[in-house]
Amino acid sequence: MYTNRYIFTYAAILVIVAAALLSLAAMLLKPFQERNRAIDKMRGILSSVQVKNVNAENAIPLFNKYIVEELVLDPKGNILNRYTKSPKEEAPAFKIDLKKENYNKTHHKPYKLPLYIAEKDGQKIYIIPMLGTGLWGPIWGNIALTSDFKRVVGVFFDDKSETPGLGGEIKTPKFENQFIGKTIFDNEGHFTSIEVVKGGVVKLPPDQRIHGVDAISGGTLTSNGVDAMLRNTLKSYLPFMKKHQ
Repeated sequence: MYTNRYIFTYAAILVIVAAALLSLAAMLLKPFQERNRAIDKMRGILSSVQVKNVNAENAIPLFNKYIVEELVLDPKGNILNRYTKSPKEEAPAFKIDLKKENYNKTHHKPYKLPLYIAEKDGQKIYIIPMLGTGLWGPIWGNIALTSDFKRVVGVFFDDKSETPGLGGEIKTPKFENQFIGKTIFDNEGHFTSIEVVKGGVVKLPPDQRIHGVDAISGGTLTSNGVDAMLRNTLKSYLPFMKKHQ
């Protein structure tokens, strides 16, 4: 028959040992988790510039091959930091926390903008990372633009909890491929963004369809989230674009 003191002491020691083992496991696994997150980020960036067959094994060398420069910008389009060395995942731009910077932006505090520059098939491509809100949680992605910032080279979208078959369709090639070749400025140079149109881009006047894509059927709120994310993000980079067009 065990005493209450013995049972309490035994339980306390068991809890302490379990907590210590969990803490040790978390500490040992953290570098692997960070590496996996970095690889996912690289795959998204490379996907937006149409680099194919990127996987966990080749993501880092391909990222360091195609991404030639990374910039940190301020809201006025000034370059705060320029990084051209390798490994590119060590660049200040790569380590920027978009959630934190978006919070600062919405609370009228100083914030930073990351910008990636790729060279592919002899072309210079600008890649802008994005973070927004879908129906059930965060959505994010990248939009790649030609060197004059007018035409979309490609996009990449992902989500945390959108409904498969509905809002989750934003990360399918069927949705993403619509963006290729679209433009974010009109012929007079006015910013238009890319409109995600409920009911289809055919609802737009013919001369406006170059600025629109079809919304996800049954995913209206997620489509609206993508539309807002694109517009809000691209507007933040307009000062830099105007300086470098």
